[in-house]
Amino acid sequence: MDRRSFIATTAALAVGTPMVARTHEPWRQPVRPRPTAAQLQWQRDELAMFLHFGVNTFTDREWGDGTEDPAIFNPAQLDARQWARIARTTGFRAMVLTAKHHDGFCLWPTATTNHSVKASPFRGGSGDVVREFVEACRAEGLRVGLYCSPWDRNHPTYGDSDRYNAVFHQQLTELLTQYGPIHEVWFDGANGEGPNGKKQVYDWPANFGLVKRLQPSAVIFSDAGPDVRWCGNEKGMAGEPNWSTVDPALVPYPGADGPRIIAALQHGDRDGSVWRPSEADTSIRPGWFYHPAQDGDVRSVENLVELYFNSVGRNSKLLLNVPPTRAGLIHDVDFARLAGMRSRLNALFATDATAASPVESDIRGRRASSSVRLLNPARIGVVRLSEDIEQGQMVARYELAGLVDGTWRPLTAGTTIGHAKLDRFPAVTVSALRVTVTDAADTPGPIGISAYAAPGESAG
Repeated sequence: MDRRSFIATTAALAVGTPMVARTHEPWRQPVRPRPTAAQLQWQRDELAMFLHFGVNTFTDREWGDGTEDPAIFNPAQLDARQWARIARTTGFRAMVLTAKHHDGFCLWPTATTNHSVKASPFRGGSGDVVREFVEACRAEGLRVGLYCSPWDRNHPTYGDSDRYNAVFHQQLTELLTQYGPIHEVWFDGANGEGPNGKKQVYDWPANFGLVKRLQPSAVIFSDAGPDVRWCGNEKGMAGEPNWSTVDPALVPYPGADGPRIIAALQHGDRDGSVWRPSEADTSIRPGWFYHPAQDGDVRSVENLVELYFNSVGRNSKLLLNVPPTRAGLIHDVDFARLAGMRSRLNALFATDATAASPVESDIRGRRASSSVRLLNPARIGVVRLSEDIEQGQMVARYELAGLVDGTWRPLTAGTTIGHAKLDRFPAVTVSALRVTVTDAADTPGPIGISAYAAPGESAG
């Protein structure tokens, strides 16, 4: 990505809201923004893999300038099924491909330009990376995402706003009508000069409207939404607090910048009028495209696990970039780190000490408590909390306590919960857990509670 521009859990990690035994006050239906079915699925996937791939892969650059010779693009061993298999086996549930980056080179044989795979030696000039990617995702049961950069440093009409907007809409139409259902359409707000030295005036309402017409079930990501927002940094780190509701006036269009806008992206808005959850993006390497010199700089397993806690564990979704090599394959080092991450997370979340224990909730207006008594005392160091976000996001502040030797002891405290909140604390043996909501945007529902042993320890 290059403007300011892991992990859907496996069965062992996918902990939903435990059964509610009883509530002392009926949970009324709140008047709050709620996710669409597509937004809900997007968040529950938890991890998507980003694939930056194109002429930059072969020029060893991050930003192409549009003058690249298509003849350089020839990934002789390209295997999109390898990408998808690695994603699926390491816990990802969706992938997003850079169908076109800022250099304007299209990974599908578009009718809008010769700066594409059809002018390259790839597959004898008959290749279509987008199609191979889409088919691989579907074969491996992954949802499909496509990124088409509005900034185009090659197309001669860029900067002639009406003409280029028509070209861009044709490119989007090709991508959204020729490859079946698309789950996520990814935009950024990068807007530099084109080959004629001019800048483009993007027609974002028309861009969004076109996507909604051609792929009504897709979610649209950009800095400003309309369905998913950027988290405000490229560190893979969501904010605290992190509301999925936002005030759309605070981030008026993709690419808008400034401290107030970054704060709005990072934290959302407790009183926001629309549901627009955050996507936390970062790369497994220092760069977004593959560079051989960075083979020794791939994130460690420990760092990847930390990313999970700081994104998914803060009510966000992590979009982790894993760039294919010039051969068209994910590098062995990257795969090894992803596999290590998956193994570490599976081990950490293998045993929920609260399993089969119903949650009891006492809801009194905007203050509430949910508690769970363990079938057997267990030594824990990690807790996952969750709200039923189908009903909206309510919790603004909470406290977590554990019953230790018959006495309630504070364990941790926090702000928002949303889809998931992961808290770590010094390991302690508890016989019960209690979450007390001390502030909420509206009447909260029961809080899901799951508890796990501290890393390197075993429960019990």
